[in-house]
Amino acid sequence: MIDYFHEEKNRHSYGQRRVDKSWKDALQPWLQERRVKHAADVGCGGGIYAKALVDMGVSSVTGIDFSEPTIQASTETFGEDAAISMVWGTAEHLPLAKESVDLVLARALIHHLNDVSLFISEANRVLKKDGLLLIQDRTLTDCLLPGSRDHVRGYFFTAFPELVPLERKRRPAGKEVLEKLSESGFGDIEENQLWETRKRYPGKEEWLHELKERTGRSILQHLSDEKLEELLSYLNHCLPAEEPIVEKDRWTIWKAEKKGVR
Repeated sequence: MIDYFHEEKNRHSYGQRRVDKSWKDALQPWLQERRVKHAADVGCGGGIYAKALVDMGVSSVTGIDFSEPTIQASTETFGEDAAISMVWGTAEHLPLAKESVDLVLARALIHHLNDVSLFISEANRVLKKDGLLLIQDRTLTDCLLPGSRDHVRGYFFTAFPELVPLERKRRPAGKEVLEKLSESGFGDIEENQLWETRKRYPGKEEWLHELKERTGRSILQHLSDEKLEELLSYLNHCLPAEEPIVEKDRWTIWKAEKKGVR
């Protein structure tokens, strides 16, 4: 699975869309109340959320990812934007100085980590006093919401129930994340849910084509080409013929503030 992120052919897989207003609206109040100047986007992928932070008023953002092809691609995309810098690094060993950033964002990251505690400890190290950590990921409950026109990803698990144990193994439990944040010295910890629009499509053909390419959806790497075709056929049957597709996902966001100086 890790090889997927390092393959040259997938270098643009997580940079082919724009961040929706639903995400910006949810995070904007948290950024404004702290006057965030410098942020780190850990597991930045194609850098689209780093760009969104800049658009929301953050002065500079350091995007960090462990995939060299992805970092190269995002550098090519945002290289002329002085507010965005892309660097290689891992979540467990962030290439940032102690107490150097106001915000650490980790979107769709922790379900890929073997030890979430190491990342949370690193986030605490690089955050300034009163700095903000935002972890956004899907819990198993988020993933297994029934498939519908408003939650098309839910159909994946109806078609292939064998994907459920995979998600159960890798998806974070809300209680455990809360405990790890508290153990690492964070305070003012909150858990919130967010329905984020991932992307809008003029019709289902465009959406199905993107799924066939496995673009930006790591779970599809666990399906063979034959099973992926089965999934596409099933989805084609489930969805209306000539209506736009608005792909939404429910996420859990853990918000925590660094207390004191460690």
